Amino acid sequence: MKSKRAALALFAVLALAGCDQVKDRQLQGWVEAETVFVSPDEQGRVETLKVRQGDKVEKGDLLFTLDDDLQQADVVVKQSALSSAQLNFTRAQELLKSASGTQKSLDDARANLEQAQANLAWSQTRLGRRRAHAPAAGSIEEVYFRPGETAPVGRPVIALLPPSNLKVRFYAPETELATIKIGQAVTVSCDACAGGLSAKVSFIARSAEYTPPVIYSLEERAKLVYLIEARPDEPSRFRVGQPVSVTLDKGATP
Repeated sequence: MKSKRAALALFAVLALAGCDQVKDRQLQGWVEAETVFVSPDEQGRVETLKVRQGDKVEKGDLLFTLDDDLQQADVVVKQSALSSAQLNFTRAQELLKSASGTQKSLDDARANLEQAQANLAWSQTRLGRRRAHAPAAGSIEEVYFRPGETAPVGRPVIALLPPSNLKVRFYAPETELATIKIGQAVTVSCDACAGGLSAKVSFIARSAEYTPPVIYSLEERAKLVYLIEARPDEPSRFRVGQPVSVTLDKGATP
């Protein structure tokens, strides 16, 4: 009877030790996003806004347009210059054929024509960029300017979040670092998440951080932590800023 009790006690101790090991490998983290900011190349007044916060868009969808009166006028000017350069080039060709012109005049006319074509292409590009399209599929996180407001150069009008730009960030102690590898699968859980969610480690910081700050010593090195990032396999299941628990595979080896 005593041996049976001893065996049960030993089993309980081992079970608790196993639980503690698993618990030690569960790290706390949060969900972060790499937002794509869509901004104009040149200052302009927002004319139309095609999306609202929370909308889902596909790559290439129109997001907003800016006033383009000046750009359209510039295209007309460059088209006129191109027509003139084309006429001059044709005339230089005919004069050279009739021995009334020179090769230099033809070369100059060709150079002017090529320059006029390049100028028109540039003006058309500027005009086209007054219409902003989604660079990737995702959700609209923020709208910073409304129709009628002037958006400065480089200031975002739309903040777009592609699902693949979500990541889980957490810190691992120095003692666990050797068991974590790039591409390793980890389990991610949270209070409002479905079960069985996972992510793959995509980044391991090379520089350590102290949390809280401590002196570098053998006694305190357990407080030395490294930033780890993992990309969720199902990013649509998570929300930005959401606190999560990351469980490392207890079978991982250094």
